[in-house]
Amino acid sequence: MLWMAGFHAAFDLNLHGLIARQNFYADPLWTVQRTLILSLFLFCAGAGQAAAQQQGQAPARFLRRWGQVLGCALLVSAASWWMFGPRWISFGVLHALALMTLLLRGLGRGGNGPLLALAVLCLLLPAGVAHPLFDSRWTGWIGLATHKPPTEDYVPLLPWFGVALAGFLTMRVLQQQRPGWVAGALPRPLRPLAALGRWPLSFYMLHQPVLLGLILGWMAWQGG
Repeated sequence: MLWMAGFHAAFDLNLHGLIARQNFYADPLWTVQRTLILSLFLFCAGAGQAAAQQQGQAPARFLRRWGQVLGCALLVSAASWWMFGPRWISFGVLHALALMTLLLRGLGRGGNGPLLALAVLCLLLPAGVAHPLFDSRWTGWIGLATHKPPTEDYVPLLPWFGVALAGFLTMRVLQQQRPGWVAGALPRPLRPLAALGRWPLSFYMLHQPVLLGLILGWMAWQGG
């Protein structure tokens, strides 16, 4: 979460011309970071779903949380349309998370072997299968497009569901074979960070408005 916030802070500073101009869409310094941040985010989301299922999370609680994620995804779409116009976000990380948590809830009762096979298929399929049919904004969410659509955030189901499945399976295997590794209190220095794990959606939705507010306030103060 902190890495993501730092990345977005750099993006916002670049957007407003407050740092040396950076190409966030092509420079490996930024594209590789985005891939790593997103991979870690979805891996942990998958692991969290495994933990929730192992603890017997009630359907009502799951649906309430899922509704919050979906509502925030729609809010991101609306806000991005206002900020970026034609590059608005139609299927970004929260849209993907809403779909993937539903899939994990349904598929998570399957055996480890079939789920591992599905994860590998999700990771490999986009490299060998692509078709112009999936190039539109309304079909690109599947992940078989021939090129990335013009949008500020794009997290298609393929290959990213494979990453979420990997996190789900890793947590499940640890719970089955090494439960002590994922139980017990965190070391004291890490406990403040645990709050981010308990409130990830709130942090995700609020950190950008806070960053932009600080940047715009700084620019106004400097100009004044």
